Amino acid sequence: MTASVLAFARKDRAGSAPARLARSSDTLLYLSGVTVSFDGFKALNHLSLMIGKGELRSIVGPNGAGKTTMMDVITGKTRPDEGEVFYGDTVDLTKLDEAEIATLGIGRKFQKPTVFENLTVFENLELALKAPRGSFASLLFRLVGPQIDRIDWALETVGLKDRRHWSAGALSHGQKQWLEIGMLLIQDAELLLLDEPVAGMTDKETEATAELILSLAGERTLVVVEHDMEFVRSLGARVTVLHEGSVLAEGPLDKIQADPRVIEVYLGR
Repeated sequence: MTASVLAFARKDRAGSAPARLARSSDTLLYLSGVTVSFDGFKALNHLSLMIGKGELRSIVGPNGAGKTTMMDVITGKTRPDEGEVFYGDTVDLTKLDEAEIATLGIGRKFQKPTVFENLTVFENLELALKAPRGSFASLLFRLVGPQIDRIDWALETVGLKDRRHWSAGALSHGQKQWLEIGMLLIQDAELLLLDEPVAGMTDKETEATAELILSLAGERTLVVVEHDMEFVRSLGARVTVLHEGSVLAEGPLDKIQADPRVIEVYLGR
C-alpha cells in the first residue's frame, strides 16, 4: 500500500491524473483522490488513504497538513471538490450529511471535550444511548436492564465506574476525554476518529489513554490524529504522515522518523 500511495503522490506533483487505489475486502474506510480547496488553497490535494477493519492508525503531520479537513470530509462536515470517500464496500460518504454518517457508526472525538458538564457522568452516557429522541418519546423513555448494563460496561471500559454520579464538569481534563470516548462507544461507533486525544493530559492520563485505545483496537477501527510522538510510539500502530494535503510517507514509526522527507517537513521543525 505504501508504494501505491507514494506513486500516487508523485504522479500528482507531476501534474498527471492520479491513479486509483485498489480496495481490499477488509477495507473499512477508503479515500481516493480527495481534493478540498478553500479560496484557492488546497487543504487536501488528491489525498488517498485506506484503513482496514479493526485497524489502529496514527495520523501525524505539521499544522496545515490537512488532518482536520480529512476528518471533516469523512464525517460529512466538508464536501470534497473531487475524489471518492467510501465506508465499507458500498456506502458513499460524499452523498450523506453529518447526521446520516453518524448513524452509520462513525464517531468523532474533537480535541476539546464536548460533554455536558452540568450532567453526571451516567447521564451523559444515558443521553448518548441510541433511543427515540422525539419530545413525546423522551417523556416516556425509561432505562431498562440491558441499557443500564451497557452504560455500566462503558463506565468500566473507560475507567470511570467510580465517577458515575460525579458531575462531568468535576472531572479532570483526561477523564472528560475518556467520557467522550465512552459516549462514542455506547453509540456503537465502529470507526472512531480521535483528534489529539492526549492534548493537555498528565503523563499518567496519557498512559491510561494509550491503554484504552489499545484495548479497543481490533474490536473497533481507530484513527488517531496526534502530535505527541511518544504517545504515537506507545500505540505501536502504522503511521501516516500528511503534508500539504496528501500522504507524504506511511509505515512503522521507526521508518517514518528516519525518512529524510518527514524530518525536513515535520520532525526537524
